[in-house]
Amino acid sequence: MTRTDERTTTPNPTTTPAASDPFLQLEYDSRPPSGPNAVRLVKCPAELALRGMPVICPTCRARRDWLLINHRRHVWIGCRCGTEWLEAEITRRDFDAMIADPTWTHYRTLDEARAVLGFDGLFAGLYLE
Repeated sequence: MTRTDERTTTPNPTTTPAASDPFLQLEYDSRPPSGPNAVRLVKCPAELALRGMPVICPTCRARRDWLLINHRRHVWIGCRCGTEWLEAEITRRDFDAMIADPTWTHYRTLDEARAVLGFDGLFAGLYLE
């Protein structure tokens, strides 16, 4: 005896939180960035010392007012003059310990974040406090 089924399977439509509830959208937007492509930034206005040696920008010789950029397990240091370099001495654990304010501002791109925070070279030679 052959068996026939009239059941059809329809895929579940993917809904975004905004489609269902604005409060869920707000909660979704305020989550910290996560996933393999998340980039996190934290400003560090004070001087940094790695293994007892002060961090100095190789281009403009600045000694403070840094932007720390974390992507996956790597951390880069950015200067106001626009120079960035990979810093192997700062681990992701060190980066997480530097995050004092758990509120997040989301930017569409890393270049947009650099420009908004003033680390795109426009404020080269200035310390902003």
